[in-house]
Amino acid sequence: MKPSIPKGTRDFSPTEVANRTYIMNAIKTAFETYGFQPIETPSFENSDTLMGKYGEEGDRLIFKILNSGDYLSKADDTLIKEKDSLKLTSQISEKALRYDLTVPFARYVVQHQNEITFPFKRYQIQPVWRADRPQKGRFREFFQCDADVVGSKSLWQEVEFIQLYDTVFSKLGLQQTTIKINNRKILSGIAEVIGAQDKLIDFTVALDKLDKIGQEKVEAEMISKGITEEAIQKVQPLFSFTGSNLDKLESLKNMLQTSEEGLQGVQELRFVISSIAELGLQSANLEIDVTLARGLNYYTGAIFEVAAPKGVKMGSIGGGGRYDDLTGIFGMKDVSGVGISFGLDRIYLVLEELGLFKTVALPKPKVLFVNFGDAEGLYCMKAITQLRANNIKSELYPDNAKMKKQMTYANNREIEFVVIAGSNEMNNEEFTLKNMISGEQSNCSLQELIQKLK
Repeated sequence: MKPSIPKGTRDFSPTEVANRTYIMNAIKTAFETYGFQPIETPSFENSDTLMGKYGEEGDRLIFKILNSGDYLSKADDTLIKEKDSLKLTSQISEKALRYDLTVPFARYVVQHQNEITFPFKRYQIQPVWRADRPQKGRFREFFQCDADVVGSKSLWQEVEFIQLYDTVFSKLGLQQTTIKINNRKILSGIAEVIGAQDKLIDFTVALDKLDKIGQEKVEAEMISKGITEEAIQKVQPLFSFTGSNLDKLESLKNMLQTSEEGLQGVQELRFVISSIAELGLQSANLEIDVTLARGLNYYTGAIFEVAAPKGVKMGSIGGGGRYDDLTGIFGMKDVSGVGISFGLDRIYLVLEELGLFKTVALPKPKVLFVNFGDAEGLYCMKAITQLRANNIKSELYPDNAKMKKQMTYANNREIEFVVIAGSNEMNNEEFTLKNMISGEQSNCSLQELIQKLK
């Protein structure tokens, strides 16, 4: 039987690894240009660090790690007989694979608070694991690329994150992405104005589905959750929210006149929108989307989501927002933060669909030395050692195979140069260099070889 891999995981070919590295390097370069520092956290954390931080649904999707050794020896016999998996898990598993990079980051900040200079700008590019149902663009093991700033409430951070998104997607050749922006305070204000503060989550979860299921079904869902017809009437303008960003801000200001929190949200949004209008963007569009909620419990200010260019069917390729008390879950109160994430796997699928990977070259040697036998191999290896010391990627064909086979190998890997060194070349202390593209051949000394290949 052929071996297989678990559902929701993937093998990556050399081409796919090169393409993914290309995306990661673009993101990493932008992070560092914007002043972010890298950190890494362990693949697994203590269960109590992760559990209870993502809600019931999130807890269910966390991969638990069985304790080492005889993990059942300390388990309660009654729980085993009753098959009470929830209570049993805490007795047989003390660790779990990380579900995201945000909660481990919060743990890191609290644990290292005395060594960190605030505001702390960090980025992290590492894999995470979720016991989710695999589907297109959703995997059980995937990379997250996050950048966060903690320790500052300044709205300039939001402005910079929009610029950062624009920088990365422009660099990857993804023109006309749409950066959607909203503010949690605006959503709270709307719920307050229509008298549905106690139904804030239900209201926004339904509103978030507007572009997927349409107005009629959104209204039906709101009614089923106990939101009154009268309240829904008051938010009618939201269902057909059009015009420029400034038009939308005016409409929101009028709608939220009686909500202090809502007006504060409008003011924050106006600062970000007007700053970006002054600074300009390379290729992205910035758009206010009042239906955007994301993980509402989590965010306290700005909310971001990036949509792929029109015509590409893909969920969001980036998202984030401001949270005022992330570290509070570990007892460190009032540390405001804002962060964004890039969806590496979805970005990959979008670039592939749009044919934007043409420029990515596979790692390969610049020159291949033909192998004629052990004596010739040693002569070549001495030269290869010198070439590598000069940062020239070089390789000896490992076997004394037919010349045709060795040349086919060079062609298949698109190696630019081949060096031939037989007994004649060895006697003259030289090498024959062949350009595989032009077909030109020339004899040269080792120093000339280094110069030509440089």
